[in-house]
Amino acid sequence: MTRTIRLLLSGMGNVNRSLIEIFLKQERLLQERYDLRFQVVGATDSGGAAFDQAGLDLQALLDIKRTKASVATLPTVGQPDVGLPALVQQADADVLMEATPVDLRTAQPGLDATRAALRKGMHVVIANKGPVALAYGELAALSDLANGKKAQTPMLRFSACVGGFMPTINVGWRDIRGAQIELIEAVLNGTTQIILRAMEAGGTFAEALLDAQQRGLAETDPTLDIEGWDAANKLVIVANAVLGQPATLDDVDVTGITRLTYADLHAAAERDHRVVLLCRAMREGDRYALSVRPTALPTNHPLARMSADEMGIVFHTDIAGRLSLQTLERGPMPTAAAMLRDLLEIAQATA
Repeated sequence: MTRTIRLLLSGMGNVNRSLIEIFLKQERLLQERYDLRFQVVGATDSGGAAFDQAGLDLQALLDIKRTKASVATLPTVGQPDVGLPALVQQADADVLMEATPVDLRTAQPGLDATRAALRKGMHVVIANKGPVALAYGELAALSDLANGKKAQTPMLRFSACVGGFMPTINVGWRDIRGAQIELIEAVLNGTTQIILRAMEAGGTFAEALLDAQQRGLAETDPTLDIEGWDAANKLVIVANAVLGQPATLDDVDVTGITRLTYADLHAAAERDHRVVLLCRAMREGDRYALSVRPTALPTNHPLARMSADEMGIVFHTDIAGRLSLQTLERGPMPTAAAMLRDLLEIAQATA
C-alpha cells in the first residue's frame, strides 16, 4: 500500500516552488520506486498561510505564486493571519520543508519554525542555511543528530544547505568514515562563481549579478553572496556537522569579492592561476582554521577547472587520499532535489 507523507512548506520562494514542480513531475516515479506519496497540507509565505488537512492543490499553489500573490489569498484554504510557527502547531504533518529566506542576524522565521517542529516531534528538512549555521548545536540536540535512533526522536536533515545537490554533508558523514580530514577546500557559492567567470571574460560585475538573480541562484539579499557570508554560513555548517567542531560565523575569517577587478583576474591568469571564492578548513592541532576569501589557485587544481555554473569541494585526508566533488547547477531545481533526497531518507528511516 502506498504510504502518504504529509508536508508543510515553509517559504514559497524559488526552492519550494521547484520542489512542488518535482512532486508533480516525479509523482509516478516516487510511487513506483518508493511506494510513497507526498501530500502538502500547509504552505506559508510572507503574506500568511494556506492549510487543508486533506491536502492542498499543488498546481494552485504554483499558479498563485506566479501572480506574485500570497498563498493566503487562495479561496477557502487561505489564512492571512496565520504565521509559520502557528501553522506548525496547527497542522498534523510529518515533515517541515523549511526554505524561508536566509537571515544571518536572527535566522527567523525559519529558526523558530524548526524549533517548534522538532519539539512537536516533526521531522525537518531544511534548505535555509541561517538556522543551521546560527543554532546547529541547539537544533541537533532536539533531533536524531544528538539522540540517535531513540523512539520518537525527530530527524533533522540539511544536505541542501551546502552546495545544492552536491552530497557534501552525506560524504562527510558516511563515505570518509575512519579517515582524518586534514584540509577542506571548497567553492560553495554559485553567484560569486558566475560573477568571477563573467568578469574574467570581460563582463561586468553588475551584469553577472543580475544574471544570477534572474536565474534564481542569488540569495534574496545578494550582499550575502558577494561579501562572502553565504559561503561562510556553509563552511560553519561543514565545521559543525562534518568536522565535529563547534563553530559560528565569528570563527570564520571572511573577505568577499566586491574589491576584485578584471586586472586582478587577468594578473592571476598570467601566472596560470584562476581566482575563486575559496572556503578553507585547515587542521591545526585539535582545531580547524576557517576562512573564506578570494584565492588564486593553479589552473590544474580541481576547483580552478570548474565552469561558471559549477560548485565543488575537495577533502584532503590522511588515509583516503584526496576526494573531489563537483556539481553543475543552473537554477534552484537541484537544491530542491537535495531536499527531496533528504525527505526520502527520512521516509525510509521511519517506515
